[in-house]
Amino acid sequence: MTSFLIFLGVIAAIVFWAIGIYNRLVNERNRVRNAFAQIDVQLTRRHDLIPNLVEAVKGYMKHERETLEAVIKARNVAVSALDAAKVDPANAAAIQKLGGAEGALGSVLGRLFALSEAYPDLKANQNMMQFQEELASTENKVAFSRQAFNDAVMGYNNTAENFPNNIIANTFNFELASFLEIEAEEMREAPEVSFT
Repeated sequence: MTSFLIFLGVIAAIVFWAIGIYNRLVNERNRVRNAFAQIDVQLTRRHDLIPNLVEAVKGYMKHERETLEAVIKARNVAVSALDAAKVDPANAAAIQKLGGAEGALGSVLGRLFALSEAYPDLKANQNMMQFQEELASTENKVAFSRQAFNDAVMGYNNTAENFPNNIIANTFNFELASFLEIEAEEMREAPEVSFT
């Protein structure tokens, strides 16, 4: 009888231990989703600003149609990638696709702003200055939200990969999440330094 009670006690302890790990994995995965929701808000704001920016620029940059079309195309790809990532923020492929789309959008926006330097009237335009300021502010918020998301991903992945948690994670198909990396090509280039 006592050995049976000890056996039941051990089984109960294992069950409660497994339930605790499972609940922790669920909590960490929900933190990832919550952190992604913050990125979603900022990226949606960024995507909503871009059509207004393009409209403000159109009148001045009539000869830069290719650049304006590239901005709209990159924005649409980024919106689609964001929509796909919203479905499951822990899906590594969707997050990587979103990072690539946002990097491409940042690159083409940088090209647009570089071209706008050649148009003095556009640079002095209040709407253009306001859009640039709002986009810069939004970029900062995206960076902070991305950092919080990546911290949540790291916590979730650590919880899922640590032993013995990985046994429960693998049993219940808790897949690892992916970090969101948004890098424009220009950020990879070394800065030019000239003393002449």
